[in-house]
Amino acid sequence: MTTGLIPGGQPPDPRPTGSLPQQRREPVGPAAQHVENRSRSSVITARAAASFEPVGRSVASARSFVRDTLQGWGFADIVDDAVVLTSELVTNAVVHAGTSADVLCLRSDEGVRIEVADRYPEREIPLQATAINMGSPDREGGRGLQLCAALAGRWGVEYIPTHKTVWFQLDLPARAVGTRTAGPALPSDHLPLADGRVRVAVIQIDRTGHITAWNEDAEELFGYPAEQVTGKPLTDLAAWPHTPGTSTGIAEALRLSRWEGSYGIRAATGRVTPVYASHLRVRDTGGEPSTVCLLVRDHERAVLQTPLRVHGSDTSSGAEGQNTDPFEVFIGSPAPDDLDGLLQRTVERARDMLDGDSAFLLLATDDETELEVRASTGLPSARQRFARVPVEAGPGRYGSARMPAVHEDLTAVPGAVPLLNGTGMRSVVTVPLKVEGRLTGSLGVAAEAPARYSNEEALRLQFAADRIALAVESARLGELERLRRGSLSFLVEASDLLAGTLDRDQTLALMAQMTVPTLATWCAVYTIADQASEPYLSYVLHEDEELIDGIKSLLSKVPSPDPVPTPGARVWTAPSEVAHQAALRTSMRSLGLSSSPTRQVTPGIGPTLATASAVGGETVVLPLVARNRVIGMLTLGKPTDEHFRQEILELAEDLSRRAALALDNARLYSERTAISQSLQRSLLPPELPMIDGVEVEVIYRAAGEGNEVGGDFYDVFPIRDGAYGFAIGDVCGTGPNAAAVTGLARHALRLLAREGLSGPAVLERLNSAILDEGARSRFLTLLYGEMRPQEDGSAELRVVCAGHPLPLRLRQDGSVEPAAEPQPLLGVIEDLELYEQTVTLDPGDVLLCVTDGVTERREGARMLGDDGLADVLTTCTGLTAGAVAARIMRAVERFASDAPSDDMAILAMRVPGLPKD
Repeated sequence: MTTGLIPGGQPPDPRPTGSLPQQRREPVGPAAQHVENRSRSSVITARAAASFEPVGRSVASARSFVRDTLQGWGFADIVDDAVVLTSELVTNAVVHAGTSADVLCLRSDEGVRIEVADRYPEREIPLQATAINMGSPDREGGRGLQLCAALAGRWGVEYIPTHKTVWFQLDLPARAVGTRTAGPALPSDHLPLADGRVRVAVIQIDRTGHITAWNEDAEELFGYPAEQVTGKPLTDLAAWPHTPGTSTGIAEALRLSRWEGSYGIRAATGRVTPVYASHLRVRDTGGEPSTVCLLVRDHERAVLQTPLRVHGSDTSSGAEGQNTDPFEVFIGSPAPDDLDGLLQRTVERARDMLDGDSAFLLLATDDETELEVRASTGLPSARQRFARVPVEAGPGRYGSARMPAVHEDLTAVPGAVPLLNGTGMRSVVTVPLKVEGRLTGSLGVAAEAPARYSNEEALRLQFAADRIALAVESARLGELERLRRGSLSFLVEASDLLAGTLDRDQTLALMAQMTVPTLATWCAVYTIADQASEPYLSYVLHEDEELIDGIKSLLSKVPSPDPVPTPGARVWTAPSEVAHQAALRTSMRSLGLSSSPTRQVTPGIGPTLATASAVGGETVVLPLVARNRVIGMLTLGKPTDEHFRQEILELAEDLSRRAALALDNARLYSERTAISQSLQRSLLPPELPMIDGVEVEVIYRAAGEGNEVGGDFYDVFPIRDGAYGFAIGDVCGTGPNAAAVTGLARHALRLLAREGLSGPAVLERLNSAILDEGARSRFLTLLYGEMRPQEDGSAELRVVCAGHPLPLRLRQDGSVEPAAEPQPLLGVIEDLELYEQTVTLDPGDVLLCVTDGVTERREGARMLGDDGLADVLTTCTGLTAGAVAARIMRAVERFASDAPSDDMAILAMRVPGLPKD
């Protein structure tokens, strides 16, 4: 079903218009007197439209739509007839004709016009000069026109080639102008009883509650002379049994602008005289407030009591002619089983009961300091829903929440009921909802006319509130329990997701994605690098991706919220204010009302207005506090005129604490990772030198996530003219401790080799340096050599292999052989006696050097080993050094499915030989 509501103005005809003229057929004969041509002479003040699919449930939806629309307009007197007629006409369309139905409600000063259109124009009404037989009223279908003729003031049928429309108009019942309340003429024996002389005590009370005036009737009724009671508090004389259904005391009643009710006065004889009182708050010529109290004997209350208004909607005659108590059927049966349904039914029944134009119900927060709008009718509920107002103090406080109150004219006390500001309501009656003496909410009914309500209506509404308070509180507690269970599940899932990543950008994205749309319509995350930095807009998300760029652009122009560490959500009005101003400027430019030169409407007007609508609702900011420092802000927003529920804000606060810790952990991890990577990169050698006549290629893989350097290392560097040193080694273990020895070995090799020492001398001094590290020392396997390219295209190598896997030499014929002999490793014993071996690489030969991470690659019980490496190397004949290293690495990776658990380094050197002539 789709609906639309456009208040005021002359609405366009909702039916499609085409090139064909509109056709109209009307009944003739006796029925013609009920059919009039469509008249639009009266001013249409509001319209509501809805479309219903051709399914059976649409009939109930149409009834609800018409009932809600007319009740919202305050036309309770004609709701039942309108619902019956609409139900029959929609049934004809969606059930019998099998087409969709369009329902249009038009409000005017005279009444309501309702049109039901279907898409089956050939189902015409009969055209004949004689009386029309529209069928039996007992049959299932075809009664719609009969009911229109019987119930509607005017009705008719219109045809166009694609639609048929049946319309009817219901006029409002006539009411006597200026009549507020009146009673019927009664027989003498039905008039209320009174004494021979009715005495009305007039007592005036000053602002402190003390008696300042006491007339003769008061002396006669209660036996006190004026001089005896003047200056005494009225509470010394009043016996206050509390009016049933209220908790208002005499002191509170004296401060109200108007009050009626029963209590007792202790007479001079000591007996309590029941009285009926009417209190009116006034000001004297000096501006001082006081209360005038009129009192009569309780059995003469008819003299002062405001008569009950009798409305057709809340009275009916029983079998014995007795009026039915409206509170017995206040909620109806069955009662809604959900809180929102119960609250909505409550405000609708309260409005109908007091013949109001609107009604509202607010629920108190757990600490009773604020009231939250939860249901309303006859008001712009989308604008008000979940809005909050303070109960006791502060601007816009809801001062009448804890006791019944009647405001005859809100223009005299602006802001007394903040919810009604700008709604056109003039008079209102509000009563509290209390359970076991605790304030749980407030129920109010308002009218557009002033002076509509008195204490009698307040008492009736309080009775209703007392009857519904326990059910509302029970439903509210049930809803809170469901929300809390859902909140716990949400927070558990959010904690798991946030704990599953240490990436800062991913953490920011998760924070936004968890809040939109579950908690808010849009979200923005600000981050603060350090205490001296300004908040930076890091991430923006909206449930409609097309609006993200517009919101991001808008927020970039708005000063960021202050990084206040105070916990809890605080309202931030800057985005909505800036958005509304930008939208207003754009609209004025489009209409040529701007002072700047007139320009054509740019394509940006749509996104500007859409952005203004997206951020036009309530926006709150929650601090992201971790380790006693504000590291950012989480901003949540709603679209135009929407507010956050208190429970949602509490859930968002819990989420912000978890998100702040996750974001700070990600920051610390990123910083430490950056430091680690920077230090690791310093341990890697610079780019490999270009060596004439020799190809050199290295592949290096460090084990462990985030590690760039491990216990394996390599290096190729120039020593002196025409000579180059190369090394590949493996420190025992992996990680930072092994990397420290790696750095020591690589730098020591370069320094010692450039001092002109031989290979064995270089390794012996390196062995001493490693042993000097003491507890931090680790043993080291190392292959070190010096290489000199020769003029004939070969290369001469002098190699020392200290406990390292032997280098392999690949000849052009495909044979593979070790190129050195094993010697003791470094870092174990002090006195080493090492020697170097000379190897000549002929053109086309390859020298392959690897660490044990390559040869010890395992898959279950299998290991690649030296023989497996040699087998792979035999297939590399004729390949470049880079191709050889790549093939070896692929073979190692494919040997096992698991990720490598040890560092790996591969150094391949090939002598390509002299180019041919």
